[in-house]
Amino acid sequence: MHDLRSLLKYGKPYIPNIVLSILFNLLSTVFSIFSFLMLIPFLNIIFNADKLALKSIQSTSFHLLDLKNYITQNFNNTLISYIQNSESIEVGKSKALLFVCVFTVVVFFIKNIFRYLAAHCLASMRTGIAGNIRQQLYDKILHLQVLYFSDKRKGDVLTRLTNDVQEVEYGILHFVEVAFKEPITIIATLITMLLLSPQLTLFVLIILPISGYIIGRIGKTLKNASSKSQQLQGVLNSMAEETISGIRVIKSFTAEKQLAANFRKINEQHTSIGTTMIRKRDLSTPLSEFLGISVVVIVLYFGGKMIIHQTSPLSAEAFIAFIVIFSQIIQPAKAFSNAFYFIQKGIASLHRIEEVLHQEIQIKDAPKTINKNTLEQKIEWKNVSFGYDGHAVFKQLNLEIAKGKKIAIVGVSGAGKSTFIQLLMRFFDVHSGEICIDGVDIKSMKQADLRGMMAFVSQQSFLFNDTVANNIALGQTQHLSKIKQAAGLAYSTDFIEKLPNGYDENIGDNGIKLSGGEQQRLSIARAIYKDAPILILDEATSHLDSNAEKLVQDALQNLLRDKTAIIIAHRLSTVQFADEIIVLKDGKIVEQGTHNQLMQLKGEYQRMVALQQL
Repeated sequence: MHDLRSLLKYGKPYIPNIVLSILFNLLSTVFSIFSFLMLIPFLNIIFNADKLALKSIQSTSFHLLDLKNYITQNFNNTLISYIQNSESIEVGKSKALLFVCVFTVVVFFIKNIFRYLAAHCLASMRTGIAGNIRQQLYDKILHLQVLYFSDKRKGDVLTRLTNDVQEVEYGILHFVEVAFKEPITIIATLITMLLLSPQLTLFVLIILPISGYIIGRIGKTLKNASSKSQQLQGVLNSMAEETISGIRVIKSFTAEKQLAANFRKINEQHTSIGTTMIRKRDLSTPLSEFLGISVVVIVLYFGGKMIIHQTSPLSAEAFIAFIVIFSQIIQPAKAFSNAFYFIQKGIASLHRIEEVLHQEIQIKDAPKTINKNTLEQKIEWKNVSFGYDGHAVFKQLNLEIAKGKKIAIVGVSGAGKSTFIQLLMRFFDVHSGEICIDGVDIKSMKQADLRGMMAFVSQQSFLFNDTVANNIALGQTQHLSKIKQAAGLAYSTDFIEKLPNGYDENIGDNGIKLSGGEQQRLSIARAIYKDAPILILDEATSHLDSNAEKLVQDALQNLLRDKTAIIIAHRLSTVQFADEIIVLKDGKIVEQGTHNQLMQLKGEYQRMVALQQL
């Protein structure tokens, strides 16, 4: 029941749609049952026309509590008048029969109008709930801390955003169809059956739950199996994504057989679970139909005996109508069994989605933030300590970076160079100490304001499957003249203008249509376009050839004159123009100065240069 409530809470915005749908379903069901009740006068005309010809027309007054008798009497009066006022009983029967048939068609037409209106009201709910969940999940992914995606498979997160949301949509769709239609049909049908024959209806209510229990037992194991299936789907998606991204490495190391075997193993597990689930689903439909027909036959037998032995006031025509009306419960029962399968899958997927939605966001804005979006004086690290997975990265780190200063950070692999940048951008929070901008702790600032002050170019450029212009102006208002200026400063104009559509050219996944150097220059153009006061470069020229590197270095020199720059350096050519070089080792700053000063110290920096680690 709790699982169902989790599914239903997403339907709260659509309560008006639900109310209208229930109303239209109720009207549709009333007209549906009314159409089946037409069997009684139909059979009366065929078998009892002679009796109708002898009956007198009886007037009856309208009374809400006796609505059934009022409608029945007036309908019978119409049939009697047709038969009695015709030139022969056969002609009268034909006219009465035509009247019943036309009346039945009209009733069915009205019933189906209400049926359409009920579905029409719920169409926006079925798609809207899935759309809202998908949007909530995507928004949550955007706001989760960076470290979350280090612990999760990318394919598993994508599966939750695609397959799991789709399963929830299917589950909601089937729940909506069952919850707001079938119970109304069943209740209205049972009320009609009670009015026709309380004895037979009581008998039906005793034996019907038995078949419902058997059907329910089949679906009990579906939820766990569905959850496991979606987990395996996430693993498969991850493996496929990694294969596409690393296809050159895979082929160069001839690892195709190994990866194919790994994929086959997971795929066979997924296939096995899926086959079991489909078989259980396929079993539910014929089983529910067989059980339903069995119940109908049992009712036919006992009801038939009651009619034969005249132990029931029910007429033969009314008994046939009773059976036809009762048979209408079979379809809702089948719908319940089919929906149960999809609802269980939907609930299992919803659990996986809500694992992400309920994930605590660890990097949050303070309840009261300080409005700050400019750098006036300096960036300062005060006794900063940080680590993860039991490994200390920084220990009591202190550093001051004055406005307009360009510093380069060097160190062996694992020294904490990238972590230094991520702490400044507040992708992680320091364990102790403070990082301040103009004396304001960055934890007291809005994350959007903090990162808005920084432009970042990573070692591995990331470009979106979008146009050149949209990639350069990412997150900013577009101005074509400014985009072209940024591209020019990054020495990107030459290759952009050679593209078929220039700045409107779509560059493919991660800029696959461009060379490595062109991708990196486009990333630099993006940082130039943002024009932020703090520029962060993670070896931004690493993918450029010597000619392009010289051009970009010159452009960066001009650009950085009024910027504060932090450069993670792996190459000597990058660090030589820095105002100051910071050497990190074992979580501490071991050396600090210009290139010439550090070379004269003959310490860690000089050793790195000698070993060509820079």
